[in-house]
Amino acid sequence: MSWEKEVAELAARRAMAEKMGGAEKVARQHSRGKMDARARLAAIVDAGSFREIGQIAGRGTYGPDGELEDLAASNFIFGRANIDGRPVVASADDFTVRGGAADAALHRKFIQCEAMAHEYRLPLIRMIDGTGGGGSVKTLEDMGYTYIPHVPGWDQIIANLDTVPVVALALGPTAGLGAARVVASHYSLMVRGLSQLFAAGPAVAAAIGDTLDREELGGSDVHTRNGVVDDEVASEAEAFARARRFLSYLPSSIHDRAVRTKNRDPAGRREEALLSAVPREAKQVYSMRRIAEAVFDKGSVFEMGARWGRAVITAFARLDGWPVAVLASDPTYLGGSWDAKTSEKAERFVKLADQFHLPIVHLVDNPGFMIGGEAERTGTIRYGVQAMNAIYRASVPLASVVVRRAYGIAGSAMSNAERFQYRFAWPSGDWGSLPIEGGVEVAYKSELEAAEDPAAHLEAIRERLNRVRSPFRTAEKFGVEDIIDPRDTRPLLCEFAELAWRVVGRD
Repeated sequence: MSWEKEVAELAARRAMAEKMGGAEKVARQHSRGKMDARARLAAIVDAGSFREIGQIAGRGTYGPDGELEDLAASNFIFGRANIDGRPVVASADDFTVRGGAADAALHRKFIQCEAMAHEYRLPLIRMIDGTGGGGSVKTLEDMGYTYIPHVPGWDQIIANLDTVPVVALALGPTAGLGAARVVASHYSLMVRGLSQLFAAGPAVAAAIGDTLDREELGGSDVHTRNGVVDDEVASEAEAFARARRFLSYLPSSIHDRAVRTKNRDPAGRREEALLSAVPREAKQVYSMRRIAEAVFDKGSVFEMGARWGRAVITAFARLDGWPVAVLASDPTYLGGSWDAKTSEKAERFVKLADQFHLPIVHLVDNPGFMIGGEAERTGTIRYGVQAMNAIYRASVPLASVVVRRAYGIAGSAMSNAERFQYRFAWPSGDWGSLPIEGGVEVAYKSELEAAEDPAAHLEAIRERLNRVRSPFRTAEKFGVEDIIDPRDTRPLLCEFAELAWRVVGRD
């Protein structure tokens, strides 16, 4: 006697689950320019690698004879898969079933998904499309009671943030718990025009007088500028590609080491353009991104968070195949001065690099913390000190390259001065406790007031100070370890990466 009947029922239940919310609702999902949950899972992972867990979990409908008539599948799908041959846990909300709301889900599936990633030390991908919360107010009447809110399994979400890379893709309107699941990640994405994110949607916001449409309230223009979400993309396909690329720089967990890739860009490459990359005129800006592209392995720079905290560039890259985290000043925004948002961004990124054992390369051109009324109102010094603390607390090797300016407390945050300073400076280096241009009139006030020709006297003082500020004078006192030809930056940083990866992640 075989179990053929039961196996046939299993196949029937699986077929019912694969219908998701039904043909009409799936078609409606597609008509909005959105992929369905199963298509998303197939698109983001290696072909044929997804193995679903709990596929037939849901709500069955039975006839009078106890025979299954239909199965309403859960609106949360998860399983094991591969990305670039490496195992991951991948999940997707199914918006075609009750708009992704948790009252159409089985909470244990959420919990088991998060627990699997944590216990087996696997990167986690969340594709979020819906509220994920407790349903509508009408649900309370159906239940017949209300309750004190709680989120089942949030402790697992926290555990994953501490141990494995977590990527969250907002692929539609996400509110409440859905929005929280997006933010509780190491890297988050929104699709422009397709995704919105809010604590509560426009109808609820209107009740307090904020009459805004979805994009005005929580579109990608809002959240990629305030730092809630890291990046926006133009399509779901681009979101999947960026998620895969983000994971390629990181280990599977804090217990592992990231992978070195095969490198076809010579470690000894010297880029001639670097010799003239920094203008001689102090107020003239230049592109730090071009310098990064010239220094790191070709095509390896992966920037994240480009639209917020813009005075600092945060990116992953490779040096001779070794993955590194890149912190770089952007002189085209606020002259590279760190404001509150920039400091917050730098702190968050340094902590991410340290957590996953990635050596840090800091390309420095920082005239100091932002000053003025707005800087004081936004608490720049507090956020700036927190960024400095993160750099000092980081245990991974850090190499800094002083490309131009390093002034004040922000300048001292380039690295931990109490450790070995793996530091290089370009001949364009310019540093001190206070920029000469801004402090000379104050420091020499009485002398200038007594001078017969204050303007001529001021110019003479500046000329004397400019001779003293030469980076070679600092090098004479071993105040900077090495001044280098800018064209030697890549070979020297490749040497740093080789040495750094001898020690990271081995303690």
